[in-house]
Amino acid sequence: MREAAVPGRRPGGDFVSTSADPRRYAPGMTLFSRRLPHVLTHADLASLLAPTYAREAQVSEELARERVGRALERRAVADRIYRAVSDALRASQGGRTEDALMDAISKKVQKRLGAMDAAPASPELAAVIVLINVEINLAPAELRATLESDKGKKLLDQGFRALGEFLVERLR
Repeated sequence: MREAAVPGRRPGGDFVSTSADPRRYAPGMTLFSRRLPHVLTHADLASLLAPTYAREAQVSEELARERVGRALERRAVADRIYRAVSDALRASQGGRTEDALMDAISKKVQKRLGAMDAAPASPELAAVIVLINVEINLAPAELRATLESDKGKKLLDQGFRALGEFLVERLR
């Protein structure tokens, strides 16, 4: 029997970004839940990631929050973080329903704002920080080529995965 088409939902239940603003999410990007960008907003992500960026870039948390917020306005950064969080949520879902997990995260986000610790330092995480700095024009554009090399792509993939897992671990 064929599954009925539901806007924003792929066969099998995965949600696809249907944002009216095409700059916000990559076309067809699969999210763990349609609620994810509403439960974990760009402002929330900027606050939650600020301690990590602040430590890595050796700046204040206030400046880190502003810089991460600017980077999240860039589709390349926001999409990769939401994809990493979505992958980590799928991996940690266990027997919980999507709604139950999103409800739990929604409650934890508010408790964690301003009380988040930094993610463990690693070369992979440093690559993510470099990408953020390139995206907001704080690092030379030539570094983009380094990040687009095979080794750079691998480091970025691992860095975003670690960041997604770290966020989900703290927010479950």
